[in-house]
Amino acid sequence: MKVTDILRVKGSTLYTVNPDHLLADATKTMAELDIGSLVVMEHGSLAGMLSFREVIKAVVAGGGNLGDRRVRSVMDAAPLTCMPETEIDDVRRMMLQRHARYMPVMDQRTLMGVISFYDVAKTVVDAQDFENRMLKAYIRDWPEGAGADKS
Repeated sequence: MKVTDILRVKGSTLYTVNPDHLLADATKTMAELDIGSLVVMEHGSLAGMLSFREVIKAVVAGGGNLGDRRVRSVMDAAPLTCMPETEIDDVRRMMLQRHARYMPVMDQRTLMGVISFYDVAKTVVDAQDFENRMLKAYIRDWPEGAGADKS
């Protein structure tokens, strides 16, 4: 299974922000849309990722106040990325190693979407459920006497 399989099911809705946007406004957008991250785009290219992890760190550093801080000042400027052809197992390992909850999917320099750790986990569980159903159906339909040892 590949990242393209997740994107096909998830859809292509992207939420982006400019790095010079006020952090407070970006946080408000994230809360209103009930999303955990925004892709930071500058001049049509990926500039970074903003997730609630960075926002929380900024809130703590500001003593509970975001003030006039800009997205650029707290974003992850070197986010972990993958390609549409990347295998899901590889994505799981990469996300676990970097403690990444969100990963932009890039095709060359084009942003194709963002997948979350939840998306990856759901895909794996759905695939395992399908495999379990197929195995149970196969066992249930096993012909009588086939493979039985008659010694």
